[in-house]
Amino acid sequence: MLEQIEAVQRMQDYIEAHLEQDITPADLSRASLFSPWYSRRLFIKQLGLSPAEYIRKLRLSRSALRLRDEPCKIIEIAFDLGFKSVDGYQRAFQREFGCNPSEYAAHPIPIYLFTPYGVKFRHIERRMHMLDSKNIFIQVIDKPARKVIVKRGIHANDYWSYCEEVGCDVWGLLQSIKSISGEPICLWLPERYQLPQTSQYVQGAEVPLEYDDVIPNGLDIIELPASKYLMFQGEPFNEEDYCEAIELLQSAIEKYDPAVIHYQWDHDNPRIQLEPIGTRGYIELVPIK
Repeated sequence: MLEQIEAVQRMQDYIEAHLEQDITPADLSRASLFSPWYSRRLFIKQLGLSPAEYIRKLRLSRSALRLRDEPCKIIEIAFDLGFKSVDGYQRAFQREFGCNPSEYAAHPIPIYLFTPYGVKFRHIERRMHMLDSKNIFIQVIDKPARKVIVKRGIHANDYWSYCEEVGCDVWGLLQSIKSISGEPICLWLPERYQLPQTSQYVQGAEVPLEYDDVIPNGLDIIELPASKYLMFQGEPFNEEDYCEAIELLQSAIEKYDPAVIHYQWDHDNPRIQLEPIGTRGYIELVPIK
C-alpha cells in the first residue's frame, strides 16, 4: 500500500511541477515507476479523479487566480496553462465554475477552487518522536480592523473535527476570495463571535472593512477590531511532519508568558492558525493586549 501511495504522490508532484507543459500518460508512468495503465488505475483509486480530470481542475483553478489578480488576456492564460484553444478553455471554465472567464475577470465572485491535497497526507502514521528543531520565532504584529467571511461548523474545536463536520472543499472557496492577508485562515472564535449551536473553530478569509460584495451561501461575515498579536513561527519542516510541527509550536505557546514583554493574552479576539506549509514553518497568531 505504501508503495502505491508514494507512486501517486510522485505523479501529483510531477503534475505540480509541469502544470504549464503537456503532461502525457507516459510522463506520469515514468514518475510513478508503474505502467501507464496501472498508474492511471492507482491515481483514480487514491484520488477519485483520473489524471486528466485532476490536471484540468488544477489548471482551471490556477487560471482563476490569475484572472483575479493579474491584468492579463484570456488567450494568454488559456495557452499558458495548456489548453488547446480559447473556446475550449472558456467552455471548461463555464462548466467548472458556472461563469465564463471574462465575467469572472471583471467581477471575481467567490468560487470553489480545486485544492490538490497530497495523497501522502491522508495516510500519515503518527510518529512518537518530536522534530529535532526547537526554535520558535516570536514577533508582535498589528492586525487592522477588518471583516472575516467565515464558514462555521457545529461542535468543532480543531481542524480535524471541523473537516468531519464541514468537509475540506470550503478551503478552495475561501482561496478564491482575495484576502488582505494573502491566504485563508483558521480561527478559534471567542464566545462573542459564535452563533448559537455553532463551532468555536472556523475557517475564513479576511477582507477590508468596506467589503460589500458577494457572501457565498452558507457563509457569513463578522467584523473584527484592530488588535495586536504574537506571531509564533516554527522552523521549516518536511511536509509529512506537519503534525509534529503543530504540536511543537502549540506546546511552546502554552508555556509562553506574554508578561515578559509587558502584555497579557487577549481573550476577546480570535486566535488564528495558518495553513501548515513546510517551507515557511508552522504559524499561529495569538491575540495580546
